[in-house]
Amino acid sequence: MPVPLYQAKAEFFRILGHPVRIRVLELLQSGPMPVRDLLAEIEVEPSSLSQQLAVLRRAGIVSATREGSTVVYELSTSDIADLMRAARRILTEMITSREELLAELKAAEEEDQ
Repeated sequence: MPVPLYQAKAEFFRILGHPVRIRVLELLQSGPMPVRDLLAEIEVEPSSLSQQLAVLRRAGIVSATREGSTVVYELSTSDIADLMRAARRILTEMITSREELLAELKAAEEEDQ
């Protein structure tokens, strides 16, 4: 029996649901990066980064190539970069709405005093 689309989407977002994985995807938006550069940017233990990269690789979200002794990662599709940009836009809208609501609440509180 095939997996319903909503379950497949939920699994996809579950895979993305880790801060290190999101940071990796953000960094890879600008192009392929060797593991040593990812490590320098993310500041986690090498074993932790390796584990998170393996999750992304198994899911087909990133791909890895070996250049000599260096492993270079890249996004498997530009759609992932589009998704990261869309998430940033959505978060910006959400935060802006909250800031506007907060300003209204503060103004109402000042009027009550």
